[in-house]
Amino acid sequence: MKGMIYQLKNIRRDKLCLLTFLLPIIFGFAVNSFSDVNFSTVGETSFGIVEGSLTKEMAEWLDKIGTVAIYKDRTALDNAVKDPATQLIGVTLEEDEIKTILSGDEWTLYKELAAHLSQMYSESKNSAISTATIRPASGDTEWIKSLLIVITMVTAMFMGCTFNAMSIIGEKEDGISQINKILPISKTEYLKQKIFIGFCGATVSTIITAFICIRGEVKNILPLFVLIVLSAFVAALLGLFIGQFSTNMMAGIAYIKIVMILFIAPPILFYLMTSEKSSFRTVSYLIPSSATFYGLTDLINGETKSMSIYVVVLFLHCLFGLVLYLRISERKKKMKEGTNL
Repeated sequence: MKGMIYQLKNIRRDKLCLLTFLLPIIFGFAVNSFSDVNFSTVGETSFGIVEGSLTKEMAEWLDKIGTVAIYKDRTALDNAVKDPATQLIGVTLEEDEIKTILSGDEWTLYKELAAHLSQMYSESKNSAISTATIRPASGDTEWIKSLLIVITMVTAMFMGCTFNAMSIIGEKEDGISQINKILPISKTEYLKQKIFIGFCGATVSTIITAFICIRGEVKNILPLFVLIVLSAFVAALLGLFIGQFSTNMMAGIAYIKIVMILFIAPPILFYLMTSEKSSFRTVSYLIPSSATFYGLTDLINGETKSMSIYVVVLFLHCLFGLVLYLRISERKKKMKEGTNL
């Protein structure tokens, strides 16, 4: 119990740990307030017309391929087109044919569009004989928001790695690690002390972030909690490995940065660039955070069919990591005892 109290006291001194704990929560509030701005309107083509100058069919056609601004006269339209802050294409009707007005500083894309606008309108009449059913797309910020939520939660899970690594490295530099070697404490108890605080901190930080960001169904709470617990445990184990192999604080910080990049970046790339059934996606499970990333993404989207796979993958990573750490610790202990003899 005293060891746990000592670990808790270390948190107050570890500013990096506190920052890692609080930043995902703060960012979670920011992501949760992410507005539903339709980003498609940023690159949408804008047309300007004089009121009553076009036929009804032309005006409706323009409205289908972009946004239409209506001006009271030609002078107002010309001024709007010349405004450098816009990419507005002026449209007029001359001799029953569409003509365009440009200021000259438009992007090449808009210049090409303006040059072929009349031809496009003529061809649109021929294509009117075919029909198509258009389904409205879901909000184009939703997938961005989901991605940010998952990244934030995965970052929160990494808190355990940071704290455990910094705690062990700090004890090495302060000489406390030498005292721990002569204390009457079992290997199991030592492991519990070293992993408990980081694991709990990461779990709590992630749960708070999830509570802020996710408004899921009740049935998804259990798989979400299992994902968080297993992922936090893996992150805490990574912190133990970093602490063991780091000779000083600078090396430890470098290792933490490298592991954090590997913990967060590859799952994002695999998720965005590979299909769900591709071999690359399967290989990505070698990185424990990949299962976490895919699982959280599915839960946010209301899917649970692959959840058992993610849980099994994470459990195997936990088991493998724990066994590997114990083996390495045992080997280092025997090598040291052999050197002392």
